Amino acid sequence: MAIQLETYDLERMYLEQETKLREFMHRLFAKSAYYRNKLQEAGIGPNDVKTVEDLNGVPFTEKDSLREAYPLGMMAVDEEEVVRIHSSSGTTGKPVIIPYTRQDVDTWAEMFARCYETAGVTKRDRVQVTPGYGLWTAGIGFQAGVERLGAMAIPTGPGNTEKQLEMMLDLKTTVLCATSSYALLLAEEINRRGLRDQIRLKIGIFGSERWGEKMRAKIDDYLGIESFDIYGLTEVYGPGIAIDCPEHQGMHFWSDYLLFEIIDPVTGKQVPIGEQGELVITTLTKEGLPLLRYRTHDITRIIPRYCSCGSPYPMIDRILGRTDDMIKIKGVNIYPGQIDHVLRITPGCSSEYQIHLKREQGKDQMTVKAECEEGCTSQEVGERLQKNIKIKIGIAVDVEIVPIGALGRSEKKSKRVFDLRYV
Repeated sequence: MAIQLETYDLERMYLEQETKLREFMHRLFAKSAYYRNKLQEAGIGPNDVKTVEDLNGVPFTEKDSLREAYPLGMMAVDEEEVVRIHSSSGTTGKPVIIPYTRQDVDTWAEMFARCYETAGVTKRDRVQVTPGYGLWTAGIGFQAGVERLGAMAIPTGPGNTEKQLEMMLDLKTTVLCATSSYALLLAEEINRRGLRDQIRLKIGIFGSERWGEKMRAKIDDYLGIESFDIYGLTEVYGPGIAIDCPEHQGMHFWSDYLLFEIIDPVTGKQVPIGEQGELVITTLTKEGLPLLRYRTHDITRIIPRYCSCGSPYPMIDRILGRTDDMIKIKGVNIYPGQIDHVLRITPGCSSEYQIHLKREQGKDQMTVKAECEEGCTSQEVGERLQKNIKIKIGIAVDVEIVPIGALGRSEKKSKRVFDLRYV
């Protein structure tokens, strides 16, 4: 029976987490030279953090800290205990190397298996895994979850659309795992070739980037599936730490392994439950590279009620954007996710868009490029979009409407923001 939409018992959740938090703090002092030194410098001992509220006085961990410790300066176990490493791309600086123990690998696979179960995947499903393998966490994480669940993994990896479609048709794939951008590319190609009636897809699990409801609706329609938004980051295991359920009211996260806080990204202070802010994660059971108050820079909120699906696990909202993706223009702070919302309420707009920023004669200019659905008039769609952006976001922007497909498609992640103001 589904649970009524009553207030989530956060007090009980935190009490359960606080027992693990106290154990975690003692383990940090015993195992991690990095954190032991950092906390001692801040005047914090292993017995000083007993509750979630006590975390307010604990220093954050930033991605730069992991970069500075490259390659394994923050490892908290003996090397003999490390069975695998993963790494971030390093596109914005030194890459981050994350060591995993056998327990870490098992924990990650368990969380991922829960994600699949939440989305309705069973042992009888055939799961096509298109995210990248190697140092990146995605491909092997998706596959490990499939194997833990007991379904059939089809590890095609990224790209090679012809091969993807061949495997999808010949093996009768029922679940597609991908970035949302690549899922859109595959969906449009299947639609163009008229293959909809030949595929057997039922479920899509997409992540690695923020994507909106309009893109979800288009992918679902073209593929005849129900899609689910999965969340994660390399530093915290990888994808699989949260996912939305068939009710699509938020993303359930695994509170027995991870402690989530929401902070004001400017002041760094915890905000009241239900308020939007930046997600901060403490890895309560991670061994190889435990993280204390890791700033994700992702904007969301903890939803203070049960989900009608009946899951005992709490939820966060789908990610609105990142604090470092925020655009400040004409005195207004904008997240790309807000453009997603405006597209969703604007008839004739497709899901794809780009934000172009430039500076002319000392003034910032913003142009939103969006694709027009077939059968609609570009001028009318442009006027509606421009009006809705002004109403919903509060700024006047230029709008350029282009045909479907004109903004390009990606096998990885789509680039949305092009800022040429300071080039």
